[in-house]
Amino acid sequence: MLLVVLTAGVVAHILETRRIGRPLAAPRTGRGAAGGPGPGGTGAAAPRLDAAALLADVETLASPAFEGRRADTDGGRRARAFVVDRFERLGLEPAVPGYLQPFSFTHRSIRALWRRDRPFVLEFKDAANVLGLLRGTGDADGFLIVSAHYDHLGLRKGDLYPGADDNASGVAALLGIAAYFAARPPQHTLLFAAFDAEEQGCRGSEAFAQHPPIPLDRLVLDVNMDMIGRSGPGRLFVAGTQQHPRFLPLLREAAGRSAVALHAGHDRPLWRTGLVDDWSTGSDHRAFFERGLPFLYFGVEDHEDYHAPGDTFERLDRTFFTGAAETILDVILSLDQAP
Repeated sequence: MLLVVLTAGVVAHILETRRIGRPLAAPRTGRGAAGGPGPGGTGAAAPRLDAAALLADVETLASPAFEGRRADTDGGRRARAFVVDRFERLGLEPAVPGYLQPFSFTHRSIRALWRRDRPFVLEFKDAANVLGLLRGTGDADGFLIVSAHYDHLGLRKGDLYPGADDNASGVAALLGIAAYFAARPPQHTLLFAAFDAEEQGCRGSEAFAQHPPIPLDRLVLDVNMDMIGRSGPGRLFVAGTQQHPRFLPLLREAAGRSAVALHAGHDRPLWRTGLVDDWSTGSDHRAFFERGLPFLYFGVEDHEDYHAPGDTFERLDRTFFTGAAETILDVILSLDQAP
């Protein structure tokens, strides 16, 4: 009987892995990013990013002073100014005047039909993407986008939605990666895009795609980060390999060096995965996916504090987060060095 139970458990685990995502590297001995067995140990790449700075940026952006960073609010504008100031101090070139790409839109919330904490129609008149450019030193004509949305849900009925994982974690990683390349110029031109109003339906990335500061036919790839700060199972997912399998060899090599378990998945139709979420349009990479442009999206599965007041800095998995940021930097380095 025990053998039957153990066998069933192993089979269920294998089926879940195949259904949800594919590990990109076999687990090694050692301690994983969440403190348990898994990738990591002696084979993991040496840290390149300033872990203390990464964590400090998440803590700052998720603090009450930023009021949840909702688009077109004082807190959102403080977050915008925070990113602009960092781009200036890193010496990034403004991709648009003053780094800011303003836009406005009308948002209609279907959830408002049954939830009383929001209006059905809301005008957003002062939203803006923050866009910084780092010129490449090589001859490549193409450019890479490194993106993350800086907005979140703000204040609702007096409750603060701090958005530490969603998506202060992605913005902190973007700033850390920008600092790395500002000190070590890349071969390709990198455009760092902190998008606004993702929570209202990826409005910032759509505004960017409609009015790109660099022609999108020169885009090599969008590397998008949204929620990379905590994962109960200790898995970082990368979506986009279903549409762009040519990136798989590079990702497998990075996974072999990663301190976190990197899985490919969440980019297949629901009918092929037993109703597992397809993230192909789930964040700001959507604007590129819908135009047939290449993307890789890094993120984690929803947790109990997703879109909740409990998404605080204190609940961030600090080791997982810094390991995830290092892995994404490693991928970008490999992409930059590819011919």
